[in-house]
Amino acid sequence: MIDPATSEPPRGDSPLWNDDLAPAGAGRRTWSMWHIAALWVGMAVCIPTYTLAASMIGAGMLWWQALLTVALGNLIVLIPMVLNAHAGTKYGIPFPVLLRASFGTLGANVPALMRALVACGWFGIQTWIGGSAIYTLHAVIFGFEPAGAGDLIPVIELSWGQLGCFSLFWVVNLAIILMGIESIKWLEVLAAPFLLVIGLALLAWGIVTAGGIGTVFSPATVDVIRGARGADWDFWATFWPQLTAMVGFWATLSLNIPDFTRFARSQRDQALGQLIGLPATMALFAFIGIAVTLSTVVIFGEAVWDPVQLLGRFDDAVVVGFALFCLTVATLSTNLAANVVSPANDFSNLAPRLISFRAGGVITCAIGVAIFPWRLFNDLGNYIFTWLIGYSALLGAVAGVMLADYWVIRRARLDTEALYDPRGEYSYGGSGWNWRALAALTAAILPNLPGFLSAASNGSIDVLPGLHFLYPYAWFVGLGIAFALHLLLTLMAPPRRA
Repeated sequence: MIDPATSEPPRGDSPLWNDDLAPAGAGRRTWSMWHIAALWVGMAVCIPTYTLAASMIGAGMLWWQALLTVALGNLIVLIPMVLNAHAGTKYGIPFPVLLRASFGTLGANVPALMRALVACGWFGIQTWIGGSAIYTLHAVIFGFEPAGAGDLIPVIELSWGQLGCFSLFWVVNLAIILMGIESIKWLEVLAAPFLLVIGLALLAWGIVTAGGIGTVFSPATVDVIRGARGADWDFWATFWPQLTAMVGFWATLSLNIPDFTRFARSQRDQALGQLIGLPATMALFAFIGIAVTLSTVVIFGEAVWDPVQLLGRFDDAVVVGFALFCLTVATLSTNLAANVVSPANDFSNLAPRLISFRAGGVITCAIGVAIFPWRLFNDLGNYIFTWLIGYSALLGAVAGVMLADYWVIRRARLDTEALYDPRGEYSYGGSGWNWRALAALTAAILPNLPGFLSAASNGSIDVLPGLHFLYPYAWFVGLGIAFALHLLLTLMAPPRRA
């Protein structure tokens, strides 16, 4: 076994090795606690976080109940986040390489691509949001009207202005990707304090302009944005689905967090950095979203949840320009860290000798355009909160297998060199597939699948309705089943070395 902190496995002719997937040596371990915290600030400050409490309040929750649900969900997801991050820091390996230990050198591609799929969806949406901010900025400054239906380009259904702004923001993302992971690190470090100051300034504007915090949080104001609460409204029936959705919001990052913590200086840095950066930022920015939206009820007479629409109501071009610049930075910092790094590594893992991290990033960017995210954005609530977050909740099963394998079965001990050996311990007899992990993954996803399909299709797909009651707890159910079943199958049929 090699020392992952000081050396790398020999290159040889292994098809499982390339420079980007190799263990990070001492020279690349430059991320301190504050770098990790800044990473989370940069990812958490985004439009979906700002609007996160909207669905909870719309479902009948009080604003403070929604805020507590956000905070609790992030504390829960922080647990697998820190535990999965441990292997990245200890061995310097990225997410798809860590998956080889539990799923096999080839089987790792199954959960890796499951993770990559949702990241491509998020990338497309966030890129469209960033492009929309640029387009809105130009519309306010130069005073032109948004494109009408007759001005749209056939097939893609965008105006030339919208297409140009989307393309501009897409190119900026691509350029930073091509500069490598260190450029993303410094973007997050520079963006984090800037975004926090801007968020607090927006909060101050809303409260002062609306006439004070008492006016903003008055019952009359809150009732305007809260959904109808009948006599039979059940808090717990609302709470559990919303909590699962909140956990699902970062469930994907709880899997691929080794992609970042492989560069951390120590376990203390990665653990404290995440504790400082994730729950507090998510709760703060969700609160800013709630408070500013309540302020818009007083200021404009209606709730304006979308910050892009809110900024479009200002008359001062300088104010709008600066604010939308901030929004663009926030979207860029989230998009690159949360939605590009993982799929870039995951696609690279498919064929390490042919696909580098940069090539994987280009593939992610291409898919982000191919899904036509502007069409999905028209139904943003359903797409983000039903499809993307619902799909993410299903990935609790992947976390269950990873945690059971690394912490219980292997006691946090890995043979780093064997992770890159197609005939080694993690080839599971030479096939490259660990059927135990794949069986546990499948068995853990299946009970939640009927409820997910029903929710994602608005009830048009109704398969095994007797299992729909599990879906509000999908992440917890999937993690628990996968964890237990992977342990059981490994004990019953221990894998043999090749």
